[in-house]
Amino acid sequence: MNNETLLKNLRNVPDFPIKGIQFKDVSTLFKDAECLRIMVEELYEIYKDKGITKVVGIESRGFVVGAALAFRLGAGFVMCRKPGKLPAETRKATYMKEYGKDTIEIHTDAITENDVVLLHDDLLATGGSMKAAYNLVKEFNPKKVYINFIIELTIEGLNGRAVFDDDTEITTLIKI
Repeated sequence: MNNETLLKNLRNVPDFPIKGIQFKDVSTLFKDAECLRIMVEELYEIYKDKGITKVVGIESRGFVVGAALAFRLGAGFVMCRKPGKLPAETRKATYMKEYGKDTIEIHTDAITENDVVLLHDDLLATGGSMKAAYNLVKEFNPKKVYINFIIELTIEGLNGRAVFDDDTEITTLIKI
């Protein structure tokens, strides 16, 4: 899709969080009302007829558009968070990301077998955090799971899509 307004407003931060990483800062898209509207509406058009019952946002940038999209779709919103942030019983998964190791958790009562789930996060790089979230969600045996990112990095050596099965439906709004 590569909407010009989104591309124009996306900030690049060199050497963050460590030297050599070119961080794509989506906060500039969130603070701009038109960019936020564009993202939610473009995603709504993609998913409006998929029967989504739950949108799972990955901490923390996945919460912003994920919650807005859940509202627009008439779906529930589920948070996938770092350890110790969710107050009730959780399931967890540990994964490697491009600059370290991390763990995410989801409430054990967050999803049912009757749900159609959309997993949402801001950025696909190596795919580690989303793959961990995907595996957690699949443990609930939902009817269907879709995956979405605002940005997909297509830089040689990252290939985040490769960690998912070929039949996993993944969409992105911006490819860089």
